Amino acid sequence: MVRVENVLDTWKAIRRDTAQAVEEFPADDFDFRPAADVMSAREIGRHILDAGHALTGMLLDGVDDFSVPGTRDRFAAYFPALDRDAGAVEMAGALRSTIEERCAQLSTRPPEFWAHMMTRMDGQRVTRLEMLQFVKEHELTHRAQLFLCLRLKGIVPPTTRRRMAKK
Repeated sequence: MVRVENVLDTWKAIRRDTAQAVEEFPADDFDFRPAADVMSAREIGRHILDAGHALTGMLLDGVDDFSVPGTRDRFAAYFPALDRDAGAVEMAGALRSTIEERCAQLSTRPPEFWAHMMTRMDGQRVTRLEMLQFVKEHELTHRAQLFLCLRLKGIVPPTTRRRMAKK
């Protein structure tokens, strides 16, 4: 059985590494994109921040059908207050503070809240806990993109540095 506490704790750990990667990205190259048709490092960091906060904010507000038209238009109301052109340090701070705030809010919800069935954007029926797991997986996907950008700049991502330090 998947426990809420575990999902929240692992999401916080993922977010710490995301924030560190954003913070370590060269400030003068934060708009680097590995190809013309993909997000820049700044855009990836912002997408992680906005998506995680919006999706979980809507969960907390009881939205249970993300497949209805206009759902994506509602996301902006949940975005954290951060300038669109914020630098890496400011974005990393927002990534850290919003995960702590949001996980504190999510941790107060009773088991019935997490067992409630809802509909994802793709029409798939899931529990709210499964949706939270999806949010975490979404962040992992985009964190991997950010790590690739770091690698292309010659920077070893924080997770690899930790693993190497243990050897």
